[in-house]
Amino acid sequence: MFKPTFWLKSVLDIDRTFLQENRIKGLILDLDNTLSMHDSPAAEMGVYEWLTEMRSLGIKMVVVSNNTNKRVTPIAGELGLEFIAFGCKPLPLGIYKGAKLLGISRRNLAVVGDQIFTDIIGGNYCGIRTILVEPFHMEDKWTFRLKRKIESVVFKRDFERLNRL
Repeated sequence: MFKPTFWLKSVLDIDRTFLQENRIKGLILDLDNTLSMHDSPAAEMGVYEWLTEMRSLGIKMVVVSNNTNKRVTPIAGELGLEFIAFGCKPLPLGIYKGAKLLGISRRNLAVVGDQIFTDIIGGNYCGIRTILVEPFHMEDKWTFRLKRKIESVVFKRDFERLNRL
């Protein structure tokens, strides 16, 4: 449940070749630390261009965020993306809503996010491939640092076991 299908440096590393090789036609995107810095009103550098490229390839996208409507509405609007706030990840409700909104079979979707305990577990639980990306910037609040520390222990253990197989 903790292991992503793919692990990329950034959402910007998802390109035509990656999508074609993996038959991905739609992306369920996390917002904070995946497209934008947590609490920032703007997307990170390169995200607007990346979204334009994805649209030119016919990739359908939706944001599923655990954050509030107040946070998600302005930035999703700026990015031109439909969204689901209060996604309750890792519970499946928001991810299933996002998949239904896109109208694409789960075998042709991927959930993209920066957190194992929300995005990756949620996508895996729904039977959708998952792409773990590293956050654009590491947060300095103690709650984020604690969460990242726990994730690194789980992530390291999972990949050590995978490498032994």
